[in-house]
Amino acid sequence: MKTVRIGAGLGFYGDAWEPIAASIERGGVQFIASDHLAELTLAILQKDRQRDPALGYARDVVPLLLRLWPLMQRHGVRFVCNAGGLNPQGAAQAVLAAFAAKGLKARIAVVTGDDVLPRLQGDAADFPHLFSGAPVQGVRERLVFANAYLGAAPIVQALDAGAQIVITGRVADAALFLAPAVHALGWTLQGATAARDLDRLAQGLTVGHLLECSGQGSGGNFGAQGHWQTIPDLAHIGYPIAEVAEDGSALITKAPGTGGRINFDTVRQQLLYEVHDPHAYHSPDVVLDMGGIRLDDLGQDRVQLTGARGRAPGERLKVVAGYRDGYKAEVTWGFSWPDAWDKSQQAQATIRTLLQERRVPHDELYVEHPGLNSAHGPLAPLPAADALNQLNEVWTRLVLRTPEKAAAEGFGRLFPWMGLSGPAYTCGFTGLHNVSELLGIWPTLVDRGAVEAGVTVELMGAPS
Repeated sequence: MKTVRIGAGLGFYGDAWEPIAASIERGGVQFIASDHLAELTLAILQKDRQRDPALGYARDVVPLLLRLWPLMQRHGVRFVCNAGGLNPQGAAQAVLAAFAAKGLKARIAVVTGDDVLPRLQGDAADFPHLFSGAPVQGVRERLVFANAYLGAAPIVQALDAGAQIVITGRVADAALFLAPAVHALGWTLQGATAARDLDRLAQGLTVGHLLECSGQGSGGNFGAQGHWQTIPDLAHIGYPIAEVAEDGSALITKAPGTGGRINFDTVRQQLLYEVHDPHAYHSPDVVLDMGGIRLDDLGQDRVQLTGARGRAPGERLKVVAGYRDGYKAEVTWGFSWPDAWDKSQQAQATIRTLLQERRVPHDELYVEHPGLNSAHGPLAPLPAADALNQLNEVWTRLVLRTPEKAAAEGFGRLFPWMGLSGPAYTCGFTGLHNVSELLGIWPTLVDRGAVEAGVTVELMGAPS
């Protein structure tokens, strides 16, 4: 039975590239699919684009490909990524320029059409918040980007056209992995209605979901109490690899000689990661029902995946939009024994008094204590009062959220004088000038037909 081997690339902007090299050299992969866009990464890229209109893409794609493309060429490996972010054309041009400087060549395909900002800004647009139902009118004038999650179809088109590297903007994460399987195995994607076709796509989507988070699918970030210590050699972790067969069944493994672990527990943890309804995991290509999935641990870092079931996708695509949402400033301040906790409380009260007396406009002053409650918030109850006053030190992080940039820039000036005139034994301030613009996220839905009609695939560069 024909198979294709697909390896995981990055799981986020800035992830490690060395495990990809191991998959190429020793894992027998034919494709690497690399996910550079976490849910909030577009907000980071928007700030880049505000500084320089030529940016807006995940800039790690350039050094990554400079390091790995010669290795991929030797092993005949093709590369698919969403590093284009808000500017896929800019990403491709940056890669081609870097390649030219090194005497490298590649045929690069660029997928565009996910930008739907004009639709959300239109006067007649009706794109309520996906969770609250709030109308978009409240943020429409402040919108700065809006991108629909595309499916695998344009990536398949690019691969069919001979692209060696495919760069997209916002696509569904798992579509990066589903597309090489569809291309290599000849599955039906567009207009798939037969149960067999949908189940194969569901298996491919599951593979993508298992591989999209790089090392998290092979024992990284493994949280099972009493078991995470058994994951070997995380310093040299291997990213997961899927060997997908024509019938959709898949073997999840990793390159030999690498760290991490592929077993029933690590795979099932990733399977349920970020899944709201395991019987209806929506994507642009298929709706996945995980209820019948079977994971057979074959030992030696091999898990067999079968049993995924699929239904036809809906007529709307998810959109992630971003809007200007004010500014924030933050300061962290340390207090030492004795009475460290009480000193922290007194300092907070002083800051609140100054904000009130000076009528500093702000929506919120958020306070947390790293080492006590900053990781879990209200789910981490503070110790009793007598225990709090026995603490050797207390660090306090104060974050001001304000609609006015000037108010954020002035927040740090409320603190230095207390170094000599506030509670005793302070351990110093950090972040007195830490001010940044906030971008709010607006998830919504858009009719897929209108979006997909504008999707284009452009081939650039020359084949190697």
